[in-house]
Amino acid sequence: MLSHASRLDDIEPFHVVELFTRARQLEAEGRDIIHMEVGEPDFPTPAPIAEAAVDAIRQGKTRYTEALGLPELREAIAGFYATRYGIELPPRRIAVTNGASGALNLAFACLVEPGSEWLLADPGYPCNRHIFRAYEGRPQAIPVGPESNFQPTPAQVAAAWHGDTAGLLVASPANPTGTLLTHAELQALAGVCREREGHFLVDEIYHGLTYETDAPTACTAGDDIWVINSFSKYFQMTGWRLGWLVMPEAFVRDVEKLAQNLTLCPSTPAQYGALAAFRPETIALLEERRAEFRRRRDFLAPALENLGLRVVARPEGAFYLYCDCSALSADSFRFAGELLEQAGVAATPGLDFGRNAPERYLRFAYTTDLDRLAEAVDRIARFIGR
Repeated sequence: MLSHASRLDDIEPFHVVELFTRARQLEAEGRDIIHMEVGEPDFPTPAPIAEAAVDAIRQGKTRYTEALGLPELREAIAGFYATRYGIELPPRRIAVTNGASGALNLAFACLVEPGSEWLLADPGYPCNRHIFRAYEGRPQAIPVGPESNFQPTPAQVAAAWHGDTAGLLVASPANPTGTLLTHAELQALAGVCREREGHFLVDEIYHGLTYETDAPTACTAGDDIWVINSFSKYFQMTGWRLGWLVMPEAFVRDVEKLAQNLTLCPSTPAQYGALAAFRPETIALLEERRAEFRRRRDFLAPALENLGLRVVARPEGAFYLYCDCSALSADSFRFAGELLEQAGVAATPGLDFGRNAPERYLRFAYTTDLDRLAEAVDRIARFIGR
């Protein structure tokens, strides 16, 4: 009997995708489902981006590009860092990738040795630990909670680090909690990694979607840090599958070789579309939408609290609320299933984000308009009332 590679035994399904599939089945049966499970902006891609991509297709700009992306797009991304963060970033250190997932794959393929251990927060984005495992690394979870705003501390990282540890991956803003790391915290974590000659990777795909303050980029904490970003969230290009990787100078050629072999290049029309993402009119529209996300957060957080769904992390960025549902159920996975089937509200159970008390938590995405969020709150209240 032929069998799969043994690493597959450690890679779990992405439960939110399976829940999303069930929600779509219910919709096909005529049910009205309010989607609060998938981390995808509900706004359409801004028109300037779409029009630029269409123009490129009409002009026949559909051939392969350089493996690390269009030079003019790499320069535009560097210009964005200069404008938004006030830093000079050489375009050479920027790789345009097939989404943030492509950036993570290139970074991990470049760095992960078989059996090496990599530290990451629990709860956290589930695919990260599975991509590590796919490259024969061993993800090691650091349990984090409200006492550290669901972010790992330097002391925790130092305590978890041992002889096989190769590096640390953090996210700011984080999924599922929406919490941020300050510049000082990024510097401190980078210092722990440097002292141990380890790598430091920072997922910044929700940058731009913060509400009280702009998130600092880890690029300001040193040029030896790997930074992952995306056109999916703030720029609202999820299905276009385009992101970028900022890499240390010493690894540029390594990443280029990997990109040449693994992906050839990112989508050419998507890259031409992304050139319009940094235009002033596009940024103005995106900032209006950021304000709308803040209005939604400010409505939904107290509304869920009033229902007994306690928001346990400061939701400073992204578009999620991470809620403790233990006052209502001892099993968030079952609770999420019942909420979907009986109330027509789709939320993500904590099981997707790790093993740190997942049965206590649900993640709600405020990626639908205020009227639908209000309807969702009413449905959840009626469901709890039963």
